[in-house]
This record gives sequence, structure tokens and C-alpha cells, in this order.
Amino acid sequence: MAQWEMLQNLDSPFQDQLHQLYTNSLLPVDIRQYLAVWIEDQNWQEAALGNDDSKANMLFFHFLDQLNYECGRCSQDPECLLLQHNLRKFCRDIQAFPQGPTQLAEMIFNLLLEEKRILIQAQRAQLNQGEPALEAPVESPQHEIESRILDLRTMMEKLVKSISQLKDQQDVFCFRYKIQNSAKTPSLDPHQTRQQQLLQETLNELDKRRKEVLDASKALLGRLTTLIELLLPKLEEWKVEQQKACIGAPLDGGLDLLQLEKWFTDGAKLLFHLRQLLKELKGLSRLVSYQDDPLTKGVDLREAQVTELLQRLLHRAFVVETQPCMPQTLHRPLILRTGSKFTVRTRLLVRLQEGNESLTAEVSIDRNPPQSQSFRKFNVLTSNQKTLTPEKGQSQGLIWDFRYLSLVEQRSGGSGKGSNKGLLGVTEELHIISFTVKYTYQGLKLELKTDTLPVVIISNMNQLSVAWASVLWFNLLSSDPQNQQFFSSPPKAPWSLLGPALSWQFSSYVGRGLDRDQLNMLKDKLFGKNSRNENAWLSWADFTKRESPPGKLPFWTWLDKILDLVHDHLKDLWNDGRIMGFVSRSQERRLLKKTISGTFLLRFSETSEGGITCSWVEHQDDDKVLIYSLQPFTKEVLQSLPLTKIIRHYQLLAEENIPENPLCFLYPRIPRDEAFGCYYEDKVNLQERRKYLKHKLIVVSNRQVDELQQPLELNLEPEVESSDFHPGLATGPDPGLGLGLEPLLEAGLDLGPPLEPTLDMVSQRVPKPDLGPELELDPISQPVLKPEPKPDPDLPHDLRHLNTEPMEIFRNSMKIEEIMLNGDPLLADENTIDEAYIFPSSHFYIDGTLIPSDY
Repeated sequence: MAQWEMLQNLDSPFQDQLHQLYTNSLLPVDIRQYLAVWIEDQNWQEAALGNDDSKANMLFFHFLDQLNYECGRCSQDPECLLLQHNLRKFCRDIQAFPQGPTQLAEMIFNLLLEEKRILIQAQRAQLNQGEPALEAPVESPQHEIESRILDLRTMMEKLVKSISQLKDQQDVFCFRYKIQNSAKTPSLDPHQTRQQQLLQETLNELDKRRKEVLDASKALLGRLTTLIELLLPKLEEWKVEQQKACIGAPLDGGLDLLQLEKWFTDGAKLLFHLRQLLKELKGLSRLVSYQDDPLTKGVDLREAQVTELLQRLLHRAFVVETQPCMPQTLHRPLILRTGSKFTVRTRLLVRLQEGNESLTAEVSIDRNPPQSQSFRKFNVLTSNQKTLTPEKGQSQGLIWDFRYLSLVEQRSGGSGKGSNKGLLGVTEELHIISFTVKYTYQGLKLELKTDTLPVVIISNMNQLSVAWASVLWFNLLSSDPQNQQFFSSPPKAPWSLLGPALSWQFSSYVGRGLDRDQLNMLKDKLFGKNSRNENAWLSWADFTKRESPPGKLPFWTWLDKILDLVHDHLKDLWNDGRIMGFVSRSQERRLLKKTISGTFLLRFSETSEGGITCSWVEHQDDDKVLIYSLQPFTKEVLQSLPLTKIIRHYQLLAEENIPENPLCFLYPRIPRDEAFGCYYEDKVNLQERRKYLKHKLIVVSNRQVDELQQPLELNLEPEVESSDFHPGLATGPDPGLGLGLEPLLEAGLDLGPPLEPTLDMVSQRVPKPDLGPELELDPISQPVLKPEPKPDPDLPHDLRHLNTEPMEIFRNSMKIEEIMLNGDPLLADENTIDEAYIFPSSHFYIDGTLIPSDY
């Protein structure tokens, strides 16, 4: 009634508009005011503009019920004679409409729109005058449902009171009827005649009360129907939200299932209560019946309507609360592995259970499977039933939590397991798990059924990635959650849906989604020249099967590998925005060429399986620009050496083999230690024993002399992404800087126990591993005879035969203070002068050309 109340408080010019509106309308203004609450509670827009006339018909008959009900109430009050006349007249008038239901819905819908227009004009006028504006008549759907339930409870209390009065009236009639029948006086006796008249008046009053009670029950049923019509769409919204949440979509703070359970339970309680009251009316009708008794047919009709509404509510109220999921892959539900345990939970939102009735839920799979011989069939292992006792139902709700289910594939007619040789692959086969409950309450018996979303059943965890692509594609595009033949002809996905879904994979699994630039890079990778088309569509085959670029990984496999890499090794860096990630090589060059030397960024490799690379820029003295990229780091490397330590301690051997770290500023210009300092874990422990020098495992690359003499020019022209050679990049036999860690690990080099973030000593006695063609050392030319080196008198006697001339560069030009700026805490109390020239072989390095990478 908020809108009508606001209309009553308008200034006179707008009040005149309101009176003019209803002067030209068939709806009398007094009826609009008297039925304001009911009129504003209905969805007239859907009834007037919808394609289905059923909503308009339903509102039409409910409106007639309201008119008759209010007319009956007014008949008891002599002061409401005029209103009673208008109610009856309008009731006759609308029944004479050529298109009664539709015409009524359109008329009231247009009136409400005009009222809002008048309100808006009044608010604008008040704003122009500097007066506080009227509050808009906005009511949240949750508040609307709550208020409806409160109104229904009030109506139910009135109906109970009316039935109680009807019982009293019927008892009076029965008493007078018995007295009249037992009297033996002649019928012409004036007293007897008076008693008969009194009995007739009592019967008339009884008939009147019965009609009033029946009308009240009809009005209550209409309001309950409207409540259910509001609740069921809310449940569908929750199911859609649950389906999107299964593929990573963020929850929008919508409806809570417990809130829906409360509303469904309240609605069911009212319906069961009304059902019991109607049975009482039927009992009263059996005790006293007469010609044209309104209860004879009216009660049966109302009871059938209530039962139908209850069945509809209960069938929809049985839902799958938690979709099937394996404990080891909680972030990827709807994927099950044969022989592995999985969990699933169902709930009945109507929390009503008989005090002595246990409810048993039974689970099955593929109740109506596709008619295909190649379609695999499965059996549910362990117990396929779960019983809910009344005690648990009252304390926890009507919940059936299946925690230890597993599936086994049925054997085919021949020997061995069933095979899938049809058009669909294992990861494109969709299966549905079903649940059945035999529900009984207050004499109403129903068999309730519900189904899960389609699941993909795999036999090996290697199929998990492609299976998740199937789950993602189906729940993103399917309009029918029970369509098991979806992948027989999978639809294409528009980028408007696919882009956000790809971002959900990161936000749900690692914490931060993809920004606009990252999504644009993925769009370019998927659509190529068509990426600028806003209506670009992608096929299922292009998403999971086509190699991108040719000869490399399919798009989804490449993206999923990166997702695992970020989750396992780069989660903090990703969430803090330190990784640019999805940026093409051409975009990388455009970004870095405008920055100062030593600026670097982190991006994912476009060609390797789950790799991240570091690229930096160098400006030469002759204004030429060089951009270098390290060979991508994969999870095998990052398991031994975190990326933050690689960046912090990375060394590039420059002129005269003096090491330097070329990574100075994270793009755009954040000092390296400022960007990554919070991830450093090195702490000086002065209490640590000082028997050994501390050491670190670092990554070293070697810059060749000819490279320094001939800097390469960067092509500043825009480039199309390709895996071919790019102008402006250095040529060489190998794309990328060999870092040595991965090949060494593959060669079986023992790196010792789990690496302390700081160092792993590499013994010189370890035989040279096979480093592959990428890491092969340059052939050594024929040595030139040199005079025998003189023994160094400073060395111990057993080491004087060593040639120390190559060490002179370190002896003459490097001090321990240059390497350890704060000194060595382990030697704080010792004389370090004698130790200054001892350098353990503590660095992995690769003696190869430093060249830009194609990764």
C-alpha cells in the first residue's frame, strides 16, 4: 500500500491528476483504495504483457474472489452500503468485459504505471523547490514474501475463528432442530410456529456463515497460490546460481537455501493447515446438510486445489543441495572417477516430518539413459539408501548426506568391461544421478524425485582436465540441465559468455580473476583476425581439440596447465598483481621498449606446457633496443627453486665474467626488491653453527662477446603473433636462455634434500650430465702450449700443482665485501682476510649464447 499512501500525500495539482486518472477509468477509486494492498501485491505486468493468458486468468478469478469476500464483509456494516454497492457493480461489470481477464490486467497495469508517473513528477517538483523528496515505493522481494506470509497467517487465524463460530452456529441449529422434532404440540400452535420461524432463521444464518467461511477459504487459497508463484521462481534462480557456481562463478549474495527452506516450510504449513480446516468443513457438512448447501461441492473443490498446490510445492522442494564431488578435487565438482569415493547431499525444503515416520532416500544413476549401445552403464557401490530418523530431521533438517558413494562400470555382454566406441568420447558422456524419497505427512503420500546436474565419469586422473572442459561448456551453454546428448552436437560459445567463465577459473581456484587486457590476449589467441568482432563465437573443437598454435597444445590444455602452475607455485605473486601473465610477445615488446634498461615483466609461455618466463629490456649506447626472455620455468624447476629467488639472485655474466643481475625494475618501474621483498625468506641466524659457509642455488646465464659487439635492433613495427621468427630478435640455434636447472634435474643430478631457499653445492666430482643440444658446450679448440705455471706459494702443499692464473681476475678485482654487502655473519668473530679468495662452486650456469626467446 506504500504507493497508494504516497499518492494520498501529494500536493493538490498532482491530486487533481490522480482524480482525473480515475474519472476516466472503469476501476472506481474507492475500490482502488479498499483493495490497495492486494492490488499492489500482484504481478500485473506479467499478466498484461506475458504470452501466456493463464496468469491473467488466475488474477481475474482471484480479483473476483476478493470482491465477493469484501462485499460479504461490508454487508455486516450498514455504513458501508455505498462501498458494497460499488463492489457488486464492478464485479458484474468486469465479468461483462469482452476479454475479461486480459482487459482487467491491462487496465490495472496501466493505472499503476500512471500512478508512478504522477509520483515521479511530484518528486521532481519537490527537488526543484529544495524540499525533501518522497521515498520511492521500493520493496525488496524478500520483504514482500515475508509480508505475504504474515498476512496469510492473519487470514488463517480469522478463518479458524470463523469456522469456530460456524461450529457454534451449527450446534445452535442442531439443538433447536432436535427440540422442534421432539415437540408434540399441533403445528397451529403459535409457540410452535414461532419455534419453526426461529429454526428457519437459524438455518439461514448457518447458510450465510458457511458461504462466508467458504469464501474466506477461497480467498486464502488464492493468496497462497500467489505465494507459491513467488517462491518457485526464487528456487529456480537458486538452481541457476548453483549451476554457475559449480563452474567457478562468484556468488552474487543472492538467496540462501536456508531462507528458501524457511519460506517453503511456512507455505507448506499454511497449506496443510488449510487442508485440515477443509476436512473439518466437510465433517460439518456431513452432520448438517440441506438443499443448496454451499459446502457440499465447494469444500471438495477447494481441497483438490490445496492438494494439487501441495504436490506441486513438495515435488519442487526436493533439491540437490551439494552436487557430486570427489574429496580430492573439491574445486572441480561434477567429475567422478570409477572406484573413487564421492559425496552428494539432497535436501527437502519443506521441513515437515511425522513424529514416528522415517524417510528413506534411494540413489540410482541414469534412470532414463540415451538409447545408444556405446553409452556406458554404471552401478552404485556401497549402500544406495540413506534413512533419516525424525530426531535428526527435527534437529538438522530433512537432509540426506551421501558421503561414501562410488561407481563401477557394468560389464558388457561379452568379456571385459563395457567400451565406448561411439561418437562421444569418455569425457563427453554425461550421466545423471537420481534420488527418490517416499514422503508421508498428514495422510498425504508422495514419491519425490530429484536429479543432479550431469556428471562426467572418468577412469584416470589424466582425463580430469578435458572432463572439466566438458563440465564448463555444458553448464555455460545448456538450457536443459537434463540433456545427456548435449555433446552430440555441442553449440558454439559466444565470447561474452566464455570470457567471464575463463576468468572464473582463476578467481575461484587461485583468488584473482583475469583483467580486461588479459582477456583480450586470450581472445586474440582464440579468434585471431576475428578477435575484434564483438559477436565472435567459438566451437567446442576449437576450444579443446584444435592445436593453438599449430603443432602446439590445444587452447584449453595450455590454459589449464597455467592454472595449475599458478595455484601450486605462483599464487601469492598472481594475487598481488606481480605477474602480468597473459601478454603476447608483440605486446610485450611494445611495453618494454618504452621503459628504462633493466625493466622486466613476467608472462606465461605461449608454447610450453605450463611455463612462465621473464623478459627484460636493454638499451644499447647506439640507441638500439634488445629484449631478452629466459627459457620458461615449469613446475619441475619451481618445485626446487621459487620464482622469487630466481628473480632475486639471477646473474648474467657480462664483460670479464663479472656477474650482474639485469632484472632491476618490475614493469612499469617498481624496484625489484620493493616488488618482491615481502616474499624473501632469508633471515640471518647468528646462533647457527659456523662450521660451514652458507650457500645458495642461483640461475646464471652467460653473455657472449660477439653479442656485446653486435647488438641487435628491435623491430618497432606492429607484429602479428606467430611462432615463426620475429625480425629484430637475435638468431641462434636455441630459442631462449638455457638455465640449466631443468635438464640437470632430468639428468639425475642430486640436488640434495628439499632445497633451502639459499643454496645447493654442486660437487665438481659429479660426472658431466647429458645436457642435450640446448646446453652443449662449445667445442674447445686445440690448446696452445704455454709455459708450465709456477706453483703458488700461498697454497697448501697438496694444492700447489693447481693452475691459479684464471682466478687472478677475482683475486685482483673482487672483494668479499662486494659480494656480501653486510659481511658474513658466520665469520663475524673471525679474520676473513685469509678467506677472501675461497669461492666454492656454488652456481649453476650455462655456457651458451644469451639470445631472445621465442617462448
